[in-house]
Amino acid sequence: MLMETRNIIMSLLFFILICSSIIFSPQVSAAETLKIGGTGTALGSMKLLAAAFEKAHPDITVTVLPSLGSTGGISAVAKGALDIGVISRTFKDEELSLGLQKIEYARTPLVPVTSAGMSISGLSSGEVEKIFRGEMQEWPDGTRIRLVLRPASESDTLSIKNISPEMNEAVDAALKRQGMLIALTDQDSADMIEKIPGSFGFSTLTQIISEKRRMKVLAYNGVLPGIRSLSDGSYHFFKALHLVVRKGPPALVRKFIDFVRSDEGRKILEESGNVVVFGKRDN
Repeated sequence: MLMETRNIIMSLLFFILICSSIIFSPQVSAAETLKIGGTGTALGSMKLLAAAFEKAHPDITVTVLPSLGSTGGISAVAKGALDIGVISRTFKDEELSLGLQKIEYARTPLVPVTSAGMSISGLSSGEVEKIFRGEMQEWPDGTRIRLVLRPASESDTLSIKNISPEMNEAVDAALKRQGMLIALTDQDSADMIEKIPGSFGFSTLTQIISEKRRMKVLAYNGVLPGIRSLSDGSYHFFKALHLVVRKGPPALVRKFIDFVRSDEGRKILEESGNVVVFGKRDN
């Protein structure tokens, strides 16, 4: 409950930060600026897209804000504080009436990771379940396993629980254990996994590549997660990434979306750990 309250407070603080930047920043024509924000896992690749877009359109400035989470991104777009949100989940029932549309643009592998330098190269599904249940507490070399969790309502947690009924139960067990490491944002989680020897958690390939994170991606049931293994179906776990905009978006927003869809945009996404898809716009 405490973690959920802190998560809500963080989203509100970030929203205040966005509004403050609009009120107190130098006056720039709205037609020349774009503000993008949302789920932390996609922000690195969004920054790469934004830099390339600005290079092609030097009269336009694109600002990618710190992590707001999917919920914060949706709320900020609905309130006009962001032009484009980036989310890694579907709309909740209460969000369907906000006058927004989402466009799936990529899927990125959801990958098991540990700190750089660990000798282990892969895990089975059974071993991962044991780590979450607390039944496996050391790596083969004797290093203590430090599990990094996300709050129960976060999309990463829900995605991991959806791997299997056994994983669902194991994650629930982990969240009930005392003294667990819980990261509020994708960036917090990546920081912990990088810095804590023997750490274990999940991240996305796009965050690891685009942010140049020092983590070790582990094989899962003998399959190394990657763009190729996700594309050919040998690896099954991913996060779907969506752009969120208001219905009937202005020309500048459409221009950025068209750039994401372009050959250059697709190349940037692929090189930063994404399988590019473009689903239809929906409510």
